[in-house]
Amino acid sequence: MPKVFLKTYGCQMNERDSEQVTRDLIARGYEMVEDESHADVVLLNTCSVRDMAEQKAIGKMGMLSRLRTHKPEIVFGFLGCMAQSRGEELVRDIPGVDLVVGTQKFHRVAEYVHQIVEHKARLRDQLMDDARFSIVDVDEEPGSQETIREHVLDAGQASAFVSIMQGCNMHCTFCIVPSTRGAERSRAIAEIVAEVEGLVARGVKEVTLLGQIVNLFGRHEFPKVDGKSPFVQLLDAVHAVEGLRRLRFTSPHPIGFREDLVEAFARLPKLMPHVHLPLQSGSDRLLKAMHRGYTAAKYFALTEALRRARPDLAITTDIIVGFPGETEEDYAATRELVERVGFDNAFVFRYSPRRDTPAATMPDQLSEEVKEARNQDLLKVVDALAKAKSAELVGKRVEILCEGASKRNTERLTGRTPGNKVVIIEGGDRHVGQVFEVEITRSTGFTLYGDPAILG
Repeated sequence: MPKVFLKTYGCQMNERDSEQVTRDLIARGYEMVEDESHADVVLLNTCSVRDMAEQKAIGKMGMLSRLRTHKPEIVFGFLGCMAQSRGEELVRDIPGVDLVVGTQKFHRVAEYVHQIVEHKARLRDQLMDDARFSIVDVDEEPGSQETIREHVLDAGQASAFVSIMQGCNMHCTFCIVPSTRGAERSRAIAEIVAEVEGLVARGVKEVTLLGQIVNLFGRHEFPKVDGKSPFVQLLDAVHAVEGLRRLRFTSPHPIGFREDLVEAFARLPKLMPHVHLPLQSGSDRLLKAMHRGYTAAKYFALTEALRRARPDLAITTDIIVGFPGETEEDYAATRELVERVGFDNAFVFRYSPRRDTPAATMPDQLSEEVKEARNQDLLKVVDALAKAKSAELVGKRVEILCEGASKRNTERLTGRTPGNKVVIIEGGDRHVGQVFEVEITRSTGFTLYGDPAILG
């Protein structure tokens, strides 16, 4: 059977979608390869959140097109958010693209790949020229949220993503996600719990629940029970799975944090003390223009409430600089709030206009020079905060889940603390997939190093 190279851009949900595609292709007998030069099928699972992500995928496909010189029957395909957004134009504008599959049709990818491969084989056998045959499917499909449920686990893999919903109804003015991922649709709690139980039975010790606005899970499908939102009901149900050691979720929205969810961090020991809580801006004027639904004061109050519930909580965030109309005063408000909250880390992005979003046509678009200057300035603030937070752990014993070999040095192992900080240790195969304590001996700011002497 043909060999497939699949590259994923963007968020954890894209990674999870790619895992489902991989599983479906393997089930059909296809072989996955890590080197595109060995592939008969090349698939790029794309992101549209920022223009740079789209350009990377398009540029990569352009580079890969050279493979057709030696493999005229090679299949090229775009999947995911950019595929959903651009659809037919990718086939029209990029030579050699055979397949475009949107965000609600990942479960169709293996079938479509097989159709195209067979078509090209027939042309070869009949000595015919390569008549253009392409498949574009970006239609909506009811129930698509239930199709991302199968997993491909590596040996010793101890953590896994679980998709609990698709889509977003928030319509932030800068964001293209509602048009690429569709409206909110949530899975049944029992189905999610069964998936987690299956993962734990296969050796997984940590699951991360995924959704565009994960803490708004089930708000249209399920009622509150005993004052608990559907999401907190789900946390309770997953937390009760025997053998599960760690529970995480991403990415939430500040407006989805009600008292029951804040209280869950104090009540559920398996719920790890880390929240990725997108801020976007510290300016109330810009937050209103972004349609974020909260003020800087409410955001700060939420971080304080979370830390009261779980004093060891790590908080990370997303921030946009250079949103249309952002003044020096607006940026200063963001900078001040970042320092006041004291984030453990932050992803700082320059505003990138996205097609068909209100912000793209707003007046007072800022220059790239201004965006870059603010980006670099805020990164310095974030870096200093992150280094200080990591330095606090030096000399302390912390629990880690060992995930396997470090990407930068395969002679060492990597793990994560409850607060989601990376720790590098020395050890052997017996440590992979295990939860144990290490003593933090030093920090480089973003990476911690653990003392191998206490591993046993």
